[in-house]
Amino acid sequence: MTTAVVRALDHLVLTVADIAATVEFYTRHLGMEAVVFGAEERVALSFGAQKINLHQAGAEFLPHARAPLPGSADLCFLSDLPVEAMKDRLEAAGVPVELGPVARTGARLPLRSIYLRDPDGNLIEIANEL
Repeated sequence: MTTAVVRALDHLVLTVADIAATVEFYTRHLGMEAVVFGAEERVALSFGAQKINLHQAGAEFLPHARAPLPGSADLCFLSDLPVEAMKDRLEAAGVPVELGPVARTGARLPLRSIYLRDPDGNLIEIANEL
């Protein structure tokens, strides 16, 4: 049996066209918390024990991905709110749900998921573990 070298995801980085619009979307619709950190007053979105650091397109912090682009991510977030209720909540707020609820396979368990897009067009999956 192989021993894992890593044990968890601490944070990831999204390159975005508009940090304020991204913060508004994720805080308003997904309940994340905006945090400012570091001497450079960087912006991140915090949830659970993870965070998403935001880089402004064209002004990314070093080091960064080889080709950072807004709208190139595909992310899955787990929710305790039933995805059917989440879908109703999003659509009532004017956020279109592209697909779902549908069955998917998660990292640990089967999922029931819905799909939508953030302001940059990143594909966002919201899922319940089954």
